[in-house]
Amino acid sequence: MIKRIIDISSPAYLYLKHKQLLIDQKGETMAQVAIEDLGVLILQHPAIVVTQALIVCCQKNNVAMVFCDERHLPYSVLLPISDANSLHTKIIQQQIDCSCITKKRIWQQIVKHKISGQAEVLKYFGKNAISLDRLVKQVKSGDIENAEAQAAQKYWRLLFGNSFRRDTDLAGINSLLNYGYAIIRAMVARAIVASGLHPALGVQHHNQYNGLCLADDLMEPFRPWVDWLVYKLNEQEDISDVNQSNKQLMLNLLSDTVVFNQQKMPLMVACHYVLGDIKRAFEDKSVKIHYPKLLAMSQ
Repeated sequence: MIKRIIDISSPAYLYLKHKQLLIDQKGETMAQVAIEDLGVLILQHPAIVVTQALIVCCQKNNVAMVFCDERHLPYSVLLPISDANSLHTKIIQQQIDCSCITKKRIWQQIVKHKISGQAEVLKYFGKNAISLDRLVKQVKSGDIENAEAQAAQKYWRLLFGNSFRRDTDLAGINSLLNYGYAIIRAMVARAIVASGLHPALGVQHHNQYNGLCLADDLMEPFRPWVDWLVYKLNEQEDISDVNQSNKQLMLNLLSDTVVFNQQKMPLMVACHYVLGDIKRAFEDKSVKIHYPKLLAMSQ
C-alpha cells in the first residue's frame, strides 16, 4: 500500500490519539490520519509542536519525519533504527563486512544508472545527450576516473543553459532542486531502515558527521527525476522560489507510477525493491542492481 506524505506548513499542534495523528490548529482538530498509513511527515513551520508519544509511534511505524529550516527546506530526517527490520543485527553485520571491491562494484552500477538517467532527461527535452551516453560506457569500478563529476559538468549546461550554476545556496531553480532531492533522500532513507541496513554506512559517501551516507549513495539515480520535474515546472513559469504549489508537485513524485521489472507501481513502493537488490549485492557479486523507470518520462 502506498504510504501518505503529509506536509505541514503552518503553526499546529500534533499529537497521538488511538494510533491516529491529530492536527490541531487554533484549538480545533483540522485533520487526523492513521499512523500506519503515513510514510513521510514533513514539518515546515517553526511553531509546530509535536508530542513525544507521536514521535515514538511514528518511529515504530517507520515514518520518516522531516524537519525543515528557516527557508522551509528539509534539514534533517528522523528515522527508526533497530525495530524496522527483525534481522537488523545480522544484516548490519553483512553490511559492515562488505568488501571494498564489492562497494566499488555497487558504486559503479549506481553511477551508470545516474548518468543514464541524466541522458534520458536531456533526450526527453530534445537536447544533445551524446557526451553522457559515451560517459556511461566509461564508468569503471569505483568510478575511479570520476565520470559522475564529468557528466555533471556537461549535464547542467546542456539542461539549463551555459549561464546556469548548480549552487545549493542560490534561490529559484536551485532551491527547488534542493527541496526535491531532500524529499527523495527521505524516501530512500526510510526504505534503507525498513530493509535492515544502516543508513550511515555508505558504499561511496563517507562522512563522520553524516548519518545518511548510504541514502546519499542510493538516491543518486533518482536525482534526474527531480531535474526533469523542475525543468518542466520552469518551462511553465519561471521559478523564483519554492512555494506550496511546486512543493506539492515534488511530493507527488513519490507516488508517481514507475516501472520496475516490467511491473507498474508507485515510486515509494519500488524503492523497497531497489533495496532488495542492494542487500543481495552486498553478498553476491553477480547481482545486478535495478532502478525503476518513471512512466511519465517514457510517454
